[in-house]
Amino acid sequence: MQLVKQVLDTKGGAIHAIEPEQPVLEAIRAMADKRIGALLVMRGTQLLGIVSERDYARKVILQGRSSAATPVREIMSASVLTVAPGDSVGQCMKLMTGQRVRHLPVVDNGRVVGVVSIGDLVKAVIEDQAQELEHMQRYISG
Repeated sequence: MQLVKQVLDTKGGAIHAIEPEQPVLEAIRAMADKRIGALLVMRGTQLLGIVSERDYARKVILQGRSSAATPVREIMSASVLTVAPGDSVGQCMKLMTGQRVRHLPVVDNGRVVGVVSIGDLVKAVIEDQAQELEHMQRYISG
């Protein structure tokens, strides 16, 4: 099973973040432009939280708030689960499923080095299964 480090090596370690005082509208624009479902909320290199499309829907739209007037800090999830580069894809999937989250920041020695999504992890599992199937077919026919 792959490790988080391998997933990041494949997908890249781009970190998409926003400052906590920025308006939610800017966060939504950034997510749309980058075609992602969540942004890290950071001040410099310090991880403060995460904001997702789900946060926007539940904490802005459904409450009738203004996305232009509401700062990201008011809707972000401040309690952020993180993983390390050495964690396995399986460990991450278990954490995501248990905690009902779709994005996990990857932190190495206190520094954010990337983010993995549930889609990234599913892709890694499918790749692992395809390789295992290929090895089994070679063994059987060989």
